[in-house]
Amino acid sequence: MTKKPLSANELTDLIVGLNKVARNLWWTWSQEAQEIFQELSPRGWQNLYHNAVAILHEVSDYELRVRLQDPDFAHRVRQVLQSFEEYMGLKETWGRKNAPELHEKPVAYFSAEFGFHETLPIAAGGLGILAGDHAKSASDLGIGFVGISLFYREGYFQQLINHDNWQTDYYTLLNPRNLPIEPVLNAKGEPIICQVEIAMNTVFFKAWRVNVGRCPVYLLDTNLPENEQHLRDLTLRVYGGDTTTRIMQEIVLGIGGVRLMRALGLRPSLFHMNEGHAAFLALELVREKMAEGKTFPQSLEKTRGECHFTTHTPVEAGHDRFTPGLMEYALGYMSTTLKLTKSDFLALGRVNPANQDEPFCMTVLALKASRSANGVSELHGLVSRQMWNCLFPDKKVEDVPIGHITNGIHLLGWMKGPVRRFWRRKLSVSAEGAPFGESTSFWLRKPSFHWETDMNDPEFWKRMTDPEFISDEEIWALRFKLRRELIEFARRRLLIQGHRISQTDFIAFDQLLNPDALTIGFARRFATYKRAPLIFQQFENIVKLVQDKNRPVQFIFAGKAHPRDDEGKRYIQHIIHLSKYSELKGHLLFIENYDVHVARQMVSGCDVWLNNPRRPLEASGTSGQKAGCHGCLNFSILDGWWREGFDGTNGFGIGSDAHPDSIEEQDRVDSANLYRGLTEEVIPMFYQRDANGIPRAWIQRIRRAMATLVPQYNTWRMVQEYTQKYYQVKKS
Repeated sequence: MTKKPLSANELTDLIVGLNKVARNLWWTWSQEAQEIFQELSPRGWQNLYHNAVAILHEVSDYELRVRLQDPDFAHRVRQVLQSFEEYMGLKETWGRKNAPELHEKPVAYFSAEFGFHETLPIAAGGLGILAGDHAKSASDLGIGFVGISLFYREGYFQQLINHDNWQTDYYTLLNPRNLPIEPVLNAKGEPIICQVEIAMNTVFFKAWRVNVGRCPVYLLDTNLPENEQHLRDLTLRVYGGDTTTRIMQEIVLGIGGVRLMRALGLRPSLFHMNEGHAAFLALELVREKMAEGKTFPQSLEKTRGECHFTTHTPVEAGHDRFTPGLMEYALGYMSTTLKLTKSDFLALGRVNPANQDEPFCMTVLALKASRSANGVSELHGLVSRQMWNCLFPDKKVEDVPIGHITNGIHLLGWMKGPVRRFWRRKLSVSAEGAPFGESTSFWLRKPSFHWETDMNDPEFWKRMTDPEFISDEEIWALRFKLRRELIEFARRRLLIQGHRISQTDFIAFDQLLNPDALTIGFARRFATYKRAPLIFQQFENIVKLVQDKNRPVQFIFAGKAHPRDDEGKRYIQHIIHLSKYSELKGHLLFIENYDVHVARQMVSGCDVWLNNPRRPLEASGTSGQKAGCHGCLNFSILDGWWREGFDGTNGFGIGSDAHPDSIEEQDRVDSANLYRGLTEEVIPMFYQRDANGIPRAWIQRIRRAMATLVPQYNTWRMVQEYTQKYYQVKKS
């Protein structure tokens, strides 16, 4: 029977709904929504950074109306819109039940960067990705949460490798019209304009709103005609410019962010500083209270009661410091406003207030102005207490008031499409039929099946050890599918990178890498302490491994060095040189322009995720946490989160829970342990196959990783911990 065509009103409703979904980043963790936008323009989806807003601009209104007359397509669009409305309207959330007070007075989360998706490239690395995942899980859990950051209209740099294998940087202008953001307007429909004082200037800024599910994140933008050009460019690039630009950006973020909150009528119960970049917000909170008649000591004490600080780095260079002269130039008016002498004002950011030459440290200000603070893993908490014990000279190291909450990842946001479909099928079958014997109590006691929540339930992941729930053969088939997808993705990217000269090279690239080989991935910021080339210190031995026809090994690398980090760029150059001109050619690749999309491909397709930072400088590290649900195993130094997560059966450790004091000795020992672990554990286990060609021991380790790591190292658990430990005021 032919279905009746949709009416004009019905078509309009669907189009309005699609536009609403496109402007809410919820679609970035809804596979069905992404498939709708991809189907509208597959090539546009690939070339426009998987951008739902840009796709709707690519497809005319007429074409969209015609496409929606396809009953199947229209039905799937309705399902997506229904899922979105149900998600947005859900009242029975974890947050409503456990932290209802935060809905009236939300947490204001300040971060210099937010990494949501490749569509909106305003993050430089792990700090921003963590912030984006934090916001997504706050939305999922129904926490009262508001984010504050900057709108960098050229974002973070794009990476291009030149003919000398050297990283070059270029920037592209982001067009707000094609982004999932919307201007923040007043009741008259006009942009809300706020201002901050910087040096001798009044800097005006507007804001853009990013809808992250149920949570708004506001991006401040100084690109206004009221400002001089150098002030308009304060929000041009992520961490762009010199230290003068940096301090000005941080004034806009911290002080400007508080002022936007007030302009919006928001009275947050807590201001969460995600790293020290936002610490100037404390000065604005103190200023507000003094304007109400309180003294400076009273205002500072009250401000402490409403601030929390998360530190992310045990690396000295990671803590922003500004000279007294720069502080006087950029913020001299603030000492007068707070009725402080210049010396007392600078003392707020000094470990030793008597040292007039000591720079002003944003981390010191954040610690002095917060009621609580935390590191981002157990070891990082310990290192932070040792690092900042100087601020609390009357306390033992173990009593320094810096706790820890180990970072996680937003599981659905990082799960690759084929894996989502795979697990959703497993969940659906189990929820509907629960056919697996006595271990079905979890499913039988659930009143209904909800993919978004059940996927984060530890009870589901415990079932990974049950071969009746999922067979070794199913897991191994999934792993081959994901490895094949990664290899074909890498081949396409290498062609795009311009490394072809002739048709012969085209054919060679099309056959590059071995879909049957053990594939080891390394992708992250190329900070020197992360030691990207460490494995190649054993160069001759590694060559033998990759040339072994019976047990082949191959490596895929990706990552960006900071534009001013020449040593990191040399690491990249060295690895690319090895991939082109050494015996590793064809067995080692470097994928340029690392971003969220490349990361998602790699954590899903690699068999092993390599991480070898110089311990204890990896505060947490989250890239390896994204590997678990895909069946990729971690092979890592016992630093950051892996020191807590590794139990001897759910991946592979490099070395022991200790490290030499000497950097040179640590590099030598870690290199030896890395090679030993690779040759004595990783490779033998991967290639130990039974008569059916199945590596049973390897798959057992995948099962253990899924059962023990995935339900623990995610931002659902992390945000719940922040809420219960730091966001809620403890009742005495």
